[in-house]
Amino acid sequence: MSLHRVIRWQPTDSLGLEHFELRQTDWGYLAQSTVIGTFEGTDFGCRYEVTLDSDWTFRHLVLERTDGTVLILKSDGAGKWERASGGELPQFAGCIDIDIGVTPFTNTLPIRRARLEVGVPQHFRMVWIPLDSLKPFVDEQIYTKRDETHFHYAAADGSFEAELTVDAEGFVVDYPGLYRRI
Repeated sequence: MSLHRVIRWQPTDSLGLEHFELRQTDWGYLAQSTVIGTFEGTDFGCRYEVTLDSDWTFRHLVLERTDGTVLILKSDGAGKWERASGGELPQFAGCIDIDIGVTPFTNTLPIRRARLEVGVPQHFRMVWIPLDSLKPFVDEQIYTKRDETHFHYAAADGSFEAELTVDAEGFVVDYPGLYRRI
């Protein structure tokens, strides 16, 4: 049976909505989404498309803001990154996953891809993408599986943490202080 999901999330502390769709394909997964909202008093909008291998390893991102600014990233799935033009991005060497700052979807990637064990923290180097600048950077994150539907998320620098509730497929249901599924 192929996986096809349509999910909507909304931020808990501001106006906004994300309409997300994921389809299983012959080669993996295709996630497509549109996000609108307000952040720190500024309205924003974007759409993104993420391509994943069948084991949920990130391979390709196209993210476009409503002002026309576009970010395209590619990965070989083993930690080598490049721009759409083909230029290497050595600062992301070793990163496997992405974290897009305006969606809880990207929390699903390490939850689905990595074989997390209950109570054992696992460290990830993520390519974090802020919507305001679209200038990605490396972000160190720690995930700890509490049980099948609860994960502790923490920034490695100690600046943020949350207890995520996910469904049986690893999609966020509740991200306290940031998002909830509707």
